[in-house]
Amino acid sequence: MYIIVVGVGRLGYYLTKALLAEGHEVTGIEKNANVCETVTDEMGGVCIRGDGCEAAILSEAGTGRADMLIAVTGDDEDNLVACQVAKHKFNVPVTIARIRNPKNETIFKKLGIDATVSATNIILEYIEKEVPT
Repeated sequence: MYIIVVGVGRLGYYLTKALLAEGHEVTGIEKNANVCETVTDEMGGVCIRGDGCEAAILSEAGTGRADMLIAVTGDDEDNLVACQVAKHKFNVPVTIARIRNPKNETIFKKLGIDATVSATNIILEYIEKEVPT
């Protein structure tokens, strides 16, 4: 499976590493040149420096043939735009976005993002299971 990861900071770095270890073809997109260089040095040519919201960068990453795009930047708006461009311009079948503000989950789903991941919601769900009410 060909997967593009937008935002190769801490979370994106480990996600990329895990996906490569599982045998997937992965390309990361990262704005920060130092981070991108580190990822390329450690994992091979899997990082493109640029803004994952821009169609030209997504095209350079081969988004047209991607099976999935996962946007995990620290900015909800960037994650939304990257997923929407991938879905509507490049016809990527599955888009996943990290959301920092749980209030954004509904709008992301209404705008066609296939799945959202919110650390806040995951922790709250765990607490609800473990703590009697």
